[in-house]
Amino acid sequence: MWREIASKSRTFVAALTAFSVVMIVQSPGDDGSIYPQRPIRIVVPYAPGGSTDVIARLVAKELTDELGQPFYIENKPGAGGVIAHTMISNAPLDGSTLLFSAAGPLTMTPHAYASLPYRPIDDFAPVKLVATAPLLLLINPRVRASSVGDLLALARERPGTLTYGSFGYGSAAHLAGEMFKLREHLDIVHVPFKGSAPALAGLLGGEIDMMFDVLVTALPQVQAGTLRALAIASETRSELAPDIPTFAEAGMANFEASTWFGLLARAGTAPAIVARLSAALDKSLAKPEFRSVLTSQGAVVAGGAPDQFAALIRAEFDKWGAVVKDAGIKAE
Repeated sequence: MWREIASKSRTFVAALTAFSVVMIVQSPGDDGSIYPQRPIRIVVPYAPGGSTDVIARLVAKELTDELGQPFYIENKPGAGGVIAHTMISNAPLDGSTLLFSAAGPLTMTPHAYASLPYRPIDDFAPVKLVATAPLLLLINPRVRASSVGDLLALARERPGTLTYGSFGYGSAAHLAGEMFKLREHLDIVHVPFKGSAPALAGLLGGEIDMMFDVLVTALPQVQAGTLRALAIASETRSELAPDIPTFAEAGMANFEASTWFGLLARAGTAPAIVARLSAALDKSLAKPEFRSVLTSQGAVVAGGAPDQFAALIRAEFDKWGAVVKDAGIKAE
């Protein structure tokens, strides 16, 4: 009897060991093929309704459809994206919490702070560059300017009185405004908001006189006549807004400013999980209907491998660092 019990015990232990090995091999950290196993949170560093939020929600729907688990958005605005990025830099390494960000908090904002609770290059694992978008120079219609030249003349006539808004210190809108100031030696006042949507609302309500924003959120207001677009900061005009001149056409050569939108995980997340997310978005970016939705909002469809996205972040980090230094920008 004891021999029979011992034999059964050895069989049970062997089976348990084999099961444990299978579980280890098939854990989400090692095998991306079984990821995700539960709903996934995507943190957005800006308020709902802005350009980053709009595209993030499109991406969340695509990932839900492709991977069979809900991907949902959680907005964490504030401090130019520092709050959200700090949160992700301390997130679990199982891919259960992701980040959908724009250029500002990773390549621009960090230069404005003496120190940060996260490392913009080292604390994140780039997954996919989804889209890029040139910025528009927008003004409230009450501002007496119908061209970039008019606005420059008005700013010089009234130094220190015109205001421009942004999504926060160090954001793409902020640095585009600083480039504008530096290039033309202007005295205009920066007013930061907690995201694109609040800044746009401030411009519509007359709290600020001008701002740089992307077509994703600005074009409907321009078409409705509630805002006026003076120029687009790209080499060529947009097909969606062919009547808006480039800065070069408006008399300011080599003035280009854009942002990008992409998905990231915490650094140290299993490469298999990053690869699975990247592959899922490759399928989405290849869909004509998904590409059409992005381009209809003024975004330029991107894509590429995670390491290509990482290289872009490093290059942009260096580029905008020089602008922040020249402008003497310090976060408040």
